[in-house]
Amino acid sequence: MRRNVIIIGAAGRDFHNFNTFFRGKSEYNVVAFTAAQIPDIDGRKYPKELAGEDLYPNGIPIYAQEDLPKLIKELDVKDCVFAYSDVPYPRVMSISALVNACGANFILLGPAETMVKSTKPVIAVGATRTGCGKSQTSRKIVETLMKKGLKVVAVRHPMPYGDLNAQKVQRFAKVEDLAKHKCTIEEMEEYEPHVVRGNVIYAGVDYEAILRAAENDPDGCDIVLWDGGNNDFPFYKSDLTICVADPHRPGAEIGYYPGEVMARMADVVVINKIDSANIENITKVRENIAKINPNAKVIDGASPLTVDKPELIRGKKVLVIEDGPTLTHGEMKIGAGTVAAQKYGAAELVDPRPYTVGKLSETFKIYPNIGTLLPAMGYGDEQVRDLQATIDKVECDAVVIATPIDLNRIVKINKPTVKVGYDLQEIGTPNLDEILDDFVAKHNLKK
Repeated sequence: MRRNVIIIGAAGRDFHNFNTFFRGKSEYNVVAFTAAQIPDIDGRKYPKELAGEDLYPNGIPIYAQEDLPKLIKELDVKDCVFAYSDVPYPRVMSISALVNACGANFILLGPAETMVKSTKPVIAVGATRTGCGKSQTSRKIVETLMKKGLKVVAVRHPMPYGDLNAQKVQRFAKVEDLAKHKCTIEEMEEYEPHVVRGNVIYAGVDYEAILRAAENDPDGCDIVLWDGGNNDFPFYKSDLTICVADPHRPGAEIGYYPGEVMARMADVVVINKIDSANIENITKVRENIAKINPNAKVIDGASPLTVDKPELIRGKKVLVIEDGPTLTHGEMKIGAGTVAAQKYGAAELVDPRPYTVGKLSETFKIYPNIGTLLPAMGYGDEQVRDLQATIDKVECDAVVIATPIDLNRIVKINKPTVKVGYDLQEIGTPNLDEILDDFVAKHNLKK
């Protein structure tokens, strides 16, 4: 008798856990995935071609998470595997209580049974929450290693919101590849900063197949860089694990799953944004890291801003657009765009809520604490259209864009725009250059 299982996820870790732990095992029968956090990903199927046609000839259906109690009872489910990230501990245990009350086991799969081993040295970058600055940390690592003459191939945590078969293995080497793979805004925010800097990045659904492709990339590969998503732990066994912490959200490093896993397993912790956080919060993060991972090397980091047209901010009414996931399940109340608007003397940050339409209005209902910021939501064409319509309606003098991509390329903004950039700047020692020198020497990678 096969054991019926539901995997509770958000189109990422859930598929990976299935692929690495459940796929091909006849003793288990994964009867459903449930979906949360990301809009419009339920109602699909995990296709038979990826699930394994022998055991799953019809694929595996994906339901909304609110259907979980009914599904457990109707499908005689014995085990529910929790498999998504950036969740506060009370929420995790509330879902556990719901699952147990319905009679099923609540399971968290760990790194040992879900990590894939690479033939290349692996550096993994993760964070304690969404929006800590792990992407800029990944970019800094890639740039540092490229200057040493090494070929770095990045692999991004999954964001497969389209045709899952078509997204099995995706390679991005130039900006045109973003359109080729029909990327959402959220995907472009992660891939574009890599390709414009001249390095290749992979993503998709089947992360063992992705790893093998990355190891054998046609442009060469000396090191695989795992570029994590949310605050999840890596899909690959890492030779150097780096975790980014955010003093704007002190306590998150010990209060969110699986961010604390990352903080505890890290070889290096980067305490980022110390240029804009207060000393009490920086000290709290430092103390928490010392308590749970005293052997980690700690790097102090800043995120200095670059603003292309500060004259469009001073004394003006501005609309600030920030990265979508950072404002939604990342719960950030202040981002680079807000800091730039305040630094350069904006007269007012215009509240977008009276102007939102369609899917963006729904986003503010689901996440009412976003405040006077506009998340750059674009998980599908409808959201992109609603984003543009909302920006068109907002009464302001300029739009301050603090997303990692050229948003003007995606939506036609009918107002003057200001682009805000930010990169990691280490303060003092230890720093990434020293740590990467040691890594290169240890793995005999010197060119």
